[in-house]
Amino acid sequence: MKKAIEKLVGRRDLFNPGAGAATAALLGTADLEAYPQNTNTNSRPSELKITDMRMAWVRDAPMQVPILRLDTNQGISGWGEVRDGADKRYALMLKSRLLGENPCNIDKIFRKIKQFGGPARQAGGVCGVEMALWDLAGKAYNVPIYQMLGGKFREKIRLYADTPESPDPAVFAERLKRRMDHGFTFLKMDVGVRLVENIPGTVSRPLGITSRELSQTQHMFTGMELTDKGIELMSEYVGKVRSVVGMEVPLAADHFGHIGLNSCIRLGKALEKHNLAWLEDMIPWQYPDLWKEITDEVDTPTLTGEDIYLKEPFMELCRKHAVDMIHPDLASSGGILETKKIGDMAQEHGVAMAMHFAGTPICFMANLHCAAATENFVALEHHSVDVPWWEDMVTGVPKPLYTAGFANIPTGPGLGIDVVLDVVKEHLREPGFFEPTDEWNEARVNDRLWS
Repeated sequence: MKKAIEKLVGRRDLFNPGAGAATAALLGTADLEAYPQNTNTNSRPSELKITDMRMAWVRDAPMQVPILRLDTNQGISGWGEVRDGADKRYALMLKSRLLGENPCNIDKIFRKIKQFGGPARQAGGVCGVEMALWDLAGKAYNVPIYQMLGGKFREKIRLYADTPESPDPAVFAERLKRRMDHGFTFLKMDVGVRLVENIPGTVSRPLGITSRELSQTQHMFTGMELTDKGIELMSEYVGKVRSVVGMEVPLAADHFGHIGLNSCIRLGKALEKHNLAWLEDMIPWQYPDLWKEITDEVDTPTLTGEDIYLKEPFMELCRKHAVDMIHPDLASSGGILETKKIGDMAQEHGVAMAMHFAGTPICFMANLHCAAATENFVALEHHSVDVPWWEDMVTGVPKPLYTAGFANIPTGPGLGIDVVLDVVKEHLREPGFFEPTDEWNEARVNDRLWS
């Protein structure tokens, strides 16, 4: 199209920044309608190159979250985020593999760097870079990310809010009710063994050890099991919460503690009468056959996935129908495109996808684009409802970022936001504010995985 218009008017200078008026004067109405008005003439995508990566580490958002910026030879930058609780070096170690690459070649670069990711926080660098690549590509072509993924399935994104727990069910239920009063249409609660472990006769476990100490051991190996009394009290807790919020609103449950497989099944059966939206992460995701045992025995939907990296482990869960729903965290699962692929694959197996999230508005926007473009999406977690300055970190989008429990999908190019540097600077975890990272410029190894 561009060459055709150049031939028509015989002037390449019309395609320089600021030439829109001259173009309008020389072209007829029909020709002007065909002119690619959305192309960002400040950027030539085919010539775009990554020149730098810089970092800042945010605290209390409510988690500790490293954010990254990829700079280019054409003056545009892309924003990304390493997953909450991860180390910024997961991203910095990738810098030497990115310099000189065209960020619009997202899939090519992702395949180059994905070998350096792993489950949970280990994936944070790869996923943060992938977000920034999409942001750059969208800015280069002047389109929002969801459009590059194939368009939208919905106009707004349903959120569910993480809510601070309380040992008193009346206090916790009131907190959930306030979420509903603010418009949230989907809720989640924690129903952990810590609610009852200090009550005699509720838990069997190795003597002299607490559930917190056992939390570093996978569930099947702790020797901790719930008694009938413990299960009854935990079910009563949920019942008291349901009596306040009602049975109509979806109410999911998480953080049961590192109890054994059989306790998970017995507890799951006891909670069936409360009609929960899902039972989350009852055991580690790495055991699909054991997950299937729980799923087959319990009539409440089961869900896992926030620590899974890449599509293949999700595929095994879905093929076996080991869980009823999946729950990727985009900052661990492989980034925006990989998470959409995960959702599309799950849909083929009749499995729905909720999305886990606990970061800054940068990753929030990445999630909104992905959720918009994925048909079997259910709801996105929002962990920062109670952080007053959270939304102040970004501009370029209407505020508030969500209303009545739904977030608007950004329509600007890329992620659709600008980062407010002054706000980021006020909430640094450590010294260092997008300072030079030249020590990470040189590759020190051969990354090739074959001979």
